[in-house]
Parts: sequence; structure tokens; C-alpha cells
Amino acid sequence: DYLVNGIIGGQYFSFLVDTGSSDTWVVQKGFNCTGGKGNPVPQLSCGFGTSGFDTDESQTFLPFPDVTYVNMFGNGDSVHGPVGFYTFKVGGLSVYQEIGVPNVATYKGDNISSGILGLAFPNLTNGIILFRNPAKFLQTTGLSMIRFFFIAVKENKVKSPVFSVAVDRSPFSPVEQANNTLVRNLGFLSFGGIAPVPVVNTSVTVPIQGYSADGTPSNAPGAKFLFHTIDIDSCPFPGSTGLVTASNNTIFDTGTSLNIVPTDVAAAYAAAFNSPAVLTSIPGTDLEGFAVDCNAEAPEFLVPIGGKTFSIDPRDQIVSLGEDDSRKIICASGTQPSSLLAKNSGSVFLLGDVFLHNVVATFNPIAREVTLTQRVGTGGMYLFAVQAPYGRTPVSILYILSSSIWVGMILLQLRDGQFTISVDIQNVQTCRV
Repeated sequence: DYLVNGIIGGQYFSFLVDTGSSDTWVVQKGFNCTGGKGNPVPQLSCGFGTSGFDTDESQTFLPFPDVTYVNMFGNGDSVHGPVGFYTFKVGGLSVYQEIGVPNVATYKGDNISSGILGLAFPNLTNGIILFRNPAKFLQTTGLSMIRFFFIAVKENKVKSPVFSVAVDRSPFSPVEQANNTLVRNLGFLSFGGIAPVPVVNTSVTVPIQGYSADGTPSNAPGAKFLFHTIDIDSCPFPGSTGLVTASNNTIFDTGTSLNIVPTDVAAAYAAAFNSPAVLTSIPGTDLEGFAVDCNAEAPEFLVPIGGKTFSIDPRDQIVSLGEDDSRKIICASGTQPSSLLAKNSGSVFLLGDVFLHNVVATFNPIAREVTLTQRVGTGGMYLFAVQAPYGRTPVSILYILSSSIWVGMILLQLRDGQFTISVDIQNVQTCRV
């Protein structure tokens, strides 16, 4: 997971950067942590990085009366609680927006972040808004609200209506990551400009896919835009001949560590490792994924998009999951079947951090398109070493997590009264899907 620092109501938190979610929320101080069956458990069990947002201490807090925010995640986690209006600031870009402040959480966090910065389309609205009063408005609805970046564009606070993501890989091997929990300067999230990392000439701009009323991909009039979804031409790799590897429903998701592909494609790729990956049960679930020797050699995996072919560095295809109960280091294939998300999710495909390490992804949600550019050396290791006080240019941020984490700086430029902001993101390698 990749994190960024932000300020809500004058209070500092780290947020998961999630292009697969539209919601922004921060856990509330004094929240109740619950187990999977709704039983009370200690707050530490939820794994938030702070005690939460103190609404009483915020000078800009304005509660939304009689409204409850509910967000349920694919892994079984959930949060719910009040909604309020706050000034939210990331890297010098400040907007006033509606944010969930859940006070009840069933959550398996990373012990660093305290919420999520959602960057998908407002129509997605993962959270459910419950109107409780007056009675005539009693309903359950996915209320569409304008989100952080869309507000910034509407208020002309960014130079260009784009945001750009460049996320780096750890410099450590999967085995070394278990004992190296901190690495500096591993990525950028840029608002109003393009992430400042070296790239090559391989680049393409493709349209974002809309969805029809029944949830199927569609570009017909009236289609709703939810995720940053595109068409994939194919996914060639050794052993892929004869497989259908094209997809018209693939989502770019910074909040997912892995690539999620059709089951037969994931199985064929797993078999192509020099020490084949093995399908195994995921502890605590009824799901299965491909585990692999941490020292195996991953096969080539290409992703042609819009007539241009993008490559994934083989290092990204072996993902460390940390240690098991016997302190043995466990690794997984970076390309997994859609059934890993949940049963009966066979039509949902993702390009997660395994792919995104290798490109600069620049999203223009206003034009409904995304530009991909291959990074130099197949991505990953563009480092900076400048530190300065918070709020100046640049800023270095530091955090630690149990498995591995990458941290960096904020680069802020003011041009003609508009911001081009590059916020360095921190990577927390929890592989939470």
C-alpha cells in the first residue's frame, strides 16, 4: 500500500492513496474497534496509525446532521460513522469537502495510515450514506459527492486537470524486505502535473471505460464513470499462447499490490516460473492464491495497451508477504487470479502496484482518459535525498511498518497562482487486496 501525508482540520494523518476508491475518510478519535463477528476488541487490533481525528479540536469541522457514512471493503473490513465538512490539505493543495469520520471499525490496518484518500470517480461512492431524519428522507443511497481532486479542478486550484502517479519498488529483495522495514523516497503523487521521474518514449493515451446500468463496461451515452478502467490488448508471456488475455474491464488500482487477471491466465503464468508457483489457501479465508519461492525467477510479462507494449520488471512479480507463524518468509506471484478478490468475482481485473511500478500513470478524469509512459530501466528506483521542514519545498516524511515501507518528500511549485504539486508517497508493503 502507498501512503501520503495529509492534514484534516489542522490534524496530521497518513492516508492510503487509492485510485480504486472514490471516498476520503479518517477514523475518529475514540472509535470502537470490532472483530469479524462484531465483538469489541482493543483499538490496536484495527491497526490504525493514530488515535484518530478529534472533531472537538478541529476549527473547520462542520457536522452533517443525521447522516451516517458506511464503507464495506472486499476483504470483509468495514467502517461507519458520522460525516462532516472539513478543510483537507495534501502537499499544499487545500480543499473544503465532505469526509467520512467513522467511529466504528472492523479493520485490519497497516499501523501507519488512519484513512483513505480516494481518487476514483465520484459516481463510484463506495460509502453508503444513511439519511435518518426527517423521516421522509429515510433511505439508503449511494449519494454522489464531489471529491478532493474534482473540487480542486472545479475551483481552479491546479494548473491542469490531471493527477499523476509514479510508485517505486523496494530496493530490497523479497527475502531482505522481511528485515528492512524502512526505505526513503519511493514515489510521487502529482496534482496538476506529471510525476517527475525519468521515462522513455513508450507512451500512450487511452480512453477510460464507462459502465452501463447493469455494471457491464460500456461507452454508450449515459454510461457512468466509476473506476479508472481501460481496455487491455493482451498480456503475452511464456505459455500464454492460446489463452484469451485481452480484457475490456481492467482497473488501475494503487490500493492493490497485485495484478488481478483471469484465473486461467494467472495459472499459466504461475506455471511459467522456473520454480512454478503453487495454488494455496489464503489463511483465514476460503480463497486461494499462487505462492512462489522467494528466490524463483519470474517469467516475462508484457501488457500491450492502445497499441503500445509496456513491460513489467520480473522483480515486481515476486511479492513478499512477510513471515508466517514459523518465521518463514512467504512470497506470492505478483499476478493472481480474480478469485483472490472474492468468490464469483471472475470479471473484475486489476493492474495494481506490480504494474504501476513500471510506468507513470497520468489520469485526466475530466477528459476521461489516462496516459501511460514507461519508466526508465523498467521503473522503480528514482531516489531523492533532500529534507526540509514540513510545508516547504521539498518535505521529507518518515514512517515505519512491520513488513516494509517507503517514504519520501513533497515537491510544491506555485505557478501563476495555481499549484503543480508532487506529493511523495510512502509504500507500506502489506499486500492487502
